[in-house]
Amino acid sequence: MRFVPLAVAAALLGSALTACTAGKEAGPSLGAQPKPSGSASQALPAATIELWHGFSTDAEVKAFEDAIAGFNKKFPQITVKATKGVQDDQITQAIRGGNAPDVAASFTTDNVAQWCRSGAFQDLTPVIEQDGIDVSVLPAVARSYTAFEGKQCTLPLLADAYGLYYNKALMKGEQPPKTLGELTELAKKLTVRDANGDIKVAGFIPSVQYYENSPSHLGPMVGAKWYNDDGTSAIGSDPAWKQLLTWQKELVDWFGYAKLDKFRKSLGDEWSAEHPFYHGKVAMILDGEWRNAMIANDAKGLDYGTAPLPVADDKPDLYGSGFTAGTVIGVPKGAKHPQHAWELIKYLTTDTTSLVTLSNALRNVPTTKASMESPDLAKDDNFKTFLDIFAHPKTTTLPATVNSVFNQEVMSQFMTKWEKGSVTDLDAGLKDVDKQINDKLKLSGG
Repeated sequence: MRFVPLAVAAALLGSALTACTAGKEAGPSLGAQPKPSGSASQALPAATIELWHGFSTDAEVKAFEDAIAGFNKKFPQITVKATKGVQDDQITQAIRGGNAPDVAASFTTDNVAQWCRSGAFQDLTPVIEQDGIDVSVLPAVARSYTAFEGKQCTLPLLADAYGLYYNKALMKGEQPPKTLGELTELAKKLTVRDANGDIKVAGFIPSVQYYENSPSHLGPMVGAKWYNDDGTSAIGSDPAWKQLLTWQKELVDWFGYAKLDKFRKSLGDEWSAEHPFYHGKVAMILDGEWRNAMIANDAKGLDYGTAPLPVADDKPDLYGSGFTAGTVIGVPKGAKHPQHAWELIKYLTTDTTSLVTLSNALRNVPTTKASMESPDLAKDDNFKTFLDIFAHPKTTTLPATVNSVFNQEVMSQFMTKWEKGSVTDLDAGLKDVDKQINDKLKLSGG
């Protein structure tokens, strides 16, 4: 529910690159920045601060308002004016025009690198250190996707983690697979075809064109690496990518690409009550933690379970890990009340009650160790799976880069051609992906 489609995100990032590239255009002065509050934070003068966020449904907005209500009890002199449904391009345009809000939250981590590099979002490192905030309460992976080039210009608010959902009735007592080999075997066993060979029920859909099966979500199953230490692409040199694509193509070929594509295109919308998993058309799916809440709303009574994603047969130590990213929040350049803004961010991202309130309402993963362990957190077995994935030391995210959307699109487009059978030389194709990513990196200044 919380991820911007890549095509849309690309447009947003393009706007961000145009608007915020450091040194290219004159913008509003950075002006006042947050200062350490310490014990003096209660003495802040009265002010009204603006908070922009992307939540839009009634339930989401209410959850955010409930969390802010806790902040108001602590700081009754600060009024928070929240604006819902704001996207990244609007935030960037407001910063460029000198009309930035005091606080801005984004659903995607793809723009963090550019915001940090350009100064569009202020570096919070000094106030984090001077206020004595222990960032180790956040898993290292969450710290990594909220910072870039030594600048902690955002903090994690809520997180998404990806795992395996399985239909218990279709599994007929089978345990969820732990390896790709087991996934392949079970996917074939649970697939049902009609007399013409057309797919009626798919055990698992391996297509990168299916819902959440993006390269970034699939990569952790084999421990695939996106970048070298110098920021250049590692896709062509890391054998894990070849391992992943070889497995994926073999399973696609077993289904038959045309048969699988026909079946995939016949399925219901990912975000509606017609999701094929709800109706027993797909036995196992890769999906985020939020699917639990959607099942509760749209498929009451569905007997299902959750588990970590299967991993490469030769890398059993990866089992239990997965992919994560999430909502980020920060102080834009030009904020009128940066100190008040910092206090709100600090509260929303570190206060256990606030994070538990948001998680219980939105069913996203809270981002501090205390909030994940809170007895007030609603965590049945199906949701706990994703808490464990998020906290796993081998869980990964997409490393921050100014070309994040472009790089993902290049890899996704290549994998689409690969599964169709349009690529004859896998090694050469992956090297070409490297070239496209590295050429773009050069254009962006390295």
